[in-house]
Amino acid sequence: MVPIPAGSFRMGSAEFYPDEQPVHERTVDAFLIDAHPVTNEQFAAFVDDTGYVTVAERPLDPADFPGADPADLVPGGMVFTPTAGPVDLRDWRQWWRWGAGAYWRFPFGREAFDAVVSRPAHPVVQVSFEDASAYAAWAGRRLPTEAEFEYAARGGLDGARFGWGDDERPDGALMVNRWQGSFPYNNTGASGFVGTSPVMTFPANGYGLFDTTGNVWEWTTDYYTPRHLPPDAAAAAVDAGARPSLLGPAGAEPGSATPRRVLKGGSHLCSPDYCLRYRPAARSPESEDSATTHIGFRCAADA
Repeated sequence: MVPIPAGSFRMGSAEFYPDEQPVHERTVDAFLIDAHPVTNEQFAAFVDDTGYVTVAERPLDPADFPGADPADLVPGGMVFTPTAGPVDLRDWRQWWRWGAGAYWRFPFGREAFDAVVSRPAHPVVQVSFEDASAYAAWAGRRLPTEAEFEYAARGGLDGARFGWGDDERPDGALMVNRWQGSFPYNNTGASGFVGTSPVMTFPANGYGLFDTTGNVWEWTTDYYTPRHLPPDAAAAAVDAGARPSLLGPAGAEPGSATPRRVLKGGSHLCSPDYCLRYRPAARSPESEDSATTHIGFRCAADA
């Protein structure tokens, strides 16, 4: 783990998406954070040691899916599937599908023959918030807060657009694993990788951290709100026993009771023509029970 010093920084951005606002000063205590996202090899050691079964592997409760055909309620996760050509980017359902049988060992399903045994150094994906929390507890650690993650991802560059400065490609260098080409149908690959890349493939930031933007989105402990909360309310939102009333049912989507947490960092699916979220300030809501081919995590710990 990498030690991160205590300090204050300007959290958020007024340049891109409304939920990154308002820009405000936040202070974090010193803490430790993993140098890179948890890898397939590391997660396999956890499963081998504990026998843990991820959310994506568990049977689905028909009560949670009223009106659904019970035959369709099979374990699995959300799988990214490129389209055949240009599509309306307002409808994400055109490139996401339910992958029956998809889970962390086979992120795209067993029929895809992409077992992670051949990718031990890639970030683990198809892990829910519960799965990430269970791994962190086993490792004697925890998940980072949103403020901790953003502060660490900035690498000491307060207010910079990216984790390495304001120029996306300094001297033409590709600094992050993001979508190359036209989303969601033509990806030419980031440094040869289409999809996830091995951790530490791209340059570290000023704190010596890898993949804090790009490669995979990462879970944090904060409940999602459509705008940044004041620091005191944001701290309360991390505590499941003290959720601010403005969160509603813990930040769930309309019609759902499942809480949404903040994802940070963007992923290999982020593209300038669709998702310019491979930045420290970027954030995204995700329901706690979600497992997808582009979400992973890393651990933190108190200093």
